[in-house]
Amino acid sequence: MPPIPGSGLAKGLAVTLRTMTKKTVTEQYPEHQPELPPRTRGVIGLFEENCTVCMLCARECPDWCIYIDSHKETVPPAVEGGRERSRNVLDRFAIDFSLCMYCGICIEVCPFDALFWSPEFEYAETDIHELTHERDKLRDWMWTVPAPPALDPAAEEPKEIVTARKAAEKLAAAQEAEAAGPEGDA
Repeated sequence: MPPIPGSGLAKGLAVTLRTMTKKTVTEQYPEHQPELPPRTRGVIGLFEENCTVCMLCARECPDWCIYIDSHKETVPPAVEGGRERSRNVLDRFAIDFSLCMYCGICIEVCPFDALFWSPEFEYAETDIHELTHERDKLRDWMWTVPAPPALDPAAEEPKEIVTARKAAEKLAAAQEAEAAGPEGDA
């Protein structure tokens, strides 16, 4: 059976009339902040105290949008007679968000937990050069990083904690036996 001419137009108008009667779901963005999912990737925050300038984040970044500069400082020996050590000191840590593709590789490879996702997404600029955030700006984003989710109470306890607890119990038992031994002999 051949289609009736104009039936597609009638179906389209029917859909339009149906949706016109429903309440809109548009959120007025600037006045009402959106409800974001817990794992939202907004901007990257830097916890500068944990950064050891290992450069893993900059090396693994596929876009090469992380810029790190550092210098070495000599640290005096911790104990007398020890040798001096050298350590890296962070001079510059910047991320160019005009290049960043928000893949999160830098956060995953950081062995010292210095980089974190912040759910903040309102950092638009009028000039593209201002999208390079230096360490001061990245440090400010750390205040918006949400706390990590609670551990699952039904999960198995990590092997490291179990081993450490057993070692501590063994040490405590040995200390109690040692303390009780001389008193029993007297």
